[in-house]
Amino acid sequence: MASDGLPAAVVTDSAAGFPPGWLDGQGRAGGVTVVPLPVLIAGQIYSDGGDSLVEPLTIALAQGSEVRTSRPSPGQFERAYRALEAEGHSGIISIHLSGALSGTVDAARLAASSVGVPVEVIDSRTAGMPLGYAAVAALQSLQQGASLERSAAAAAIVCRTSELYFYVPSLDQLRRGGRISAAASWLGNVLSVKALLRIQDGRVVPVEKVRTADRALDRLLEIVQGAAAARPGGSEITVHHFGNDDEAAGFAARLESCLPGTPVSLARCPSVLAAHAGLGVMAVAVVPRPLSS
Repeated sequence: MASDGLPAAVVTDSAAGFPPGWLDGQGRAGGVTVVPLPVLIAGQIYSDGGDSLVEPLTIALAQGSEVRTSRPSPGQFERAYRALEAEGHSGIISIHLSGALSGTVDAARLAASSVGVPVEVIDSRTAGMPLGYAAVAALQSLQQGASLERSAAAAAIVCRTSELYFYVPSLDQLRRGGRISAAASWLGNVLSVKALLRIQDGRVVPVEKVRTADRALDRLLEIVQGAAAARPGGSEITVHHFGNDDEAAGFAARLESCLPGTPVSLARCPSVLAAHAGLGVMAVAVVPRPLSS
């Protein structure tokens, strides 16, 4: 059993997509435990969250090889929780990828009863850096002396008030993953349709379709500008990308020009998301400030 000496700890998963070194820059290094999510490529299991997955996933997506995702085992969460309990943490906030997109949060719930400290498991109903910022908001609240319940509520507020928009240059990978029908994918590709999507109520939903990549990125810029303008307290923006580093850097520069004073960062798209969205995906997270409540 943990002592009362240490505050509660925070656990999330690799779908948060933290940029390398980002937690260090926030002064939160070591304060958030990240459980890697599995990605299956041609039957071989890889762990998300490290550079070792980038090359095989890029090759598999380019070649149209079978790529699938899976939830982590409850045992992975139990080991993470027990390690934190052994360190003396008085409780745990465990916040995860949307339950409508993955069984990750179910695995966390199954493991929560296996440890001797209270575990608050949260379905973020989002992904990417909205999830990452929510985890940091929970940790910040805990470090300021708030209760487990209040800190979990602070994380939930970040999730509810953040947005994540996607640009998908091809519909093929979404079809392979069962996110759209084969007919819709074929028609979209014949017409060179580019999809703009978002996460809403935990699910991926369409925003609109446009005919060219340039127009898609122009519309994505307009949409993100509007989302940021709707937050008078300011926003933090992260541009997730996979297989299109230069394009993403250019898009981030456009955002910085259009939104002076708004921090814009770049981060590789979490592999569990890129596995479904495909090469060239760009996902833009808009997170309001302040990060805690």
